[in-house]
Amino acid sequence: MLSYFRKLDWFLIVLSILLVSFGLLSIYSSSSGRGDFLNFKKQIIFFAIGLLVMIFLGFFDWRVLRDSPYFILVLYIVCLFLLIGLLLFVSPTRGVRGWYKFGSLALDPVEMTKIVLIIILAKYFSMRHIEMYRMKHIILSGFYVLVPTVLIFRQPNLGSALMLIFLWIGILIISGIKPRHFLLLTLCGIIIFMLGWFFFLKGYQKERIAAFFTPDVDPLGVNWSHTQSKIAIGSGGLFGKGFTNGSQARYGFLPEPHTDFIFAAIAEEFGLVGVAVLFIVYLLLIWRIIKIALKAPSNFPRLFATGFTIVLVSQIFINVGMNLGLLPVIGISLPFVSYGGSGLISLFAGLGILQSIKTH
Repeated sequence: MLSYFRKLDWFLIVLSILLVSFGLLSIYSSSSGRGDFLNFKKQIIFFAIGLLVMIFLGFFDWRVLRDSPYFILVLYIVCLFLLIGLLLFVSPTRGVRGWYKFGSLALDPVEMTKIVLIIILAKYFSMRHIEMYRMKHIILSGFYVLVPTVLIFRQPNLGSALMLIFLWIGILIISGIKPRHFLLLTLCGIIIFMLGWFFFLKGYQKERIAAFFTPDVDPLGVNWSHTQSKIAIGSGGLFGKGFTNGSQARYGFLPEPHTDFIFAAIAEEFGLVGVAVLFIVYLLLIWRIIKIALKAPSNFPRLFATGFTIVLVSQIFINVGMNLGLLPVIGISLPFVSYGGSGLISLFAGLGILQSIKTH
């Protein structure tokens, strides 16, 4: 046991703890404005569970995942049933069927689905990387992604559905997709987006996308989130207003300061210096994961580490872009920082598999 703990990548653990600490400080600050610290207390519990999950998964040999296709298939089917159950049995919360409620706790199966899909795609392409010139492998791998993507889109959860598509495309590129196949996929994506705009997107989703292109229109309505987020970030200045002194987050002007717009809340209280430190920690975390990928002994662990990196980078890019007003608001959280038990524990599960790759 002592030998196992010595093999763990402690630098990776410290970096993840630092990121969670950023989130806890911001969640505490926004909670103090309301006088309700329930989210802060729950996030600490989720953090503790996540660390235990990481250490537990790191103890087992990652080759169990690579060599157990039926186990992976069972995980995939469980995820699909959970996603179907949301559409059939769960009442909408703010118009979205996205969580199973258990008292004050909620389970979001989308987060677990991301990790399972990374495993499936890593398994699929690690066995067929020399046959990537065949279109059938692109189509079959796309089917694995398409089913949960459609179910998630039906919630409706456009942001998470796009995340799964980004994951698939990213792994396709890393695996060596042919340029003409990539161009064909791009053309199909444009056609699907056009069809989706006219036939499938909800009215509020169209409003959010349209508002991105007209930021000065309706600042008290559909553009409220972007406006308040940019005010919070701009008012932070170089060193910020100080811990628990962020007026935008504490007094309710900034929507969802503990989830979607936690980056703006951090920028307001800790300023450009705090944001720079946050980005440095993220860069070090990504560098550490890539280092594990480069040292991995075979394609499966390399592709898993790559897929996990794609998810992290995509979520960071989209969340920060949303907060800066550079991207539409599509409900993507900031990894390890935003409030949410399902997302935090799933991310630590991914780190646990990476730890297993390193220790074994």
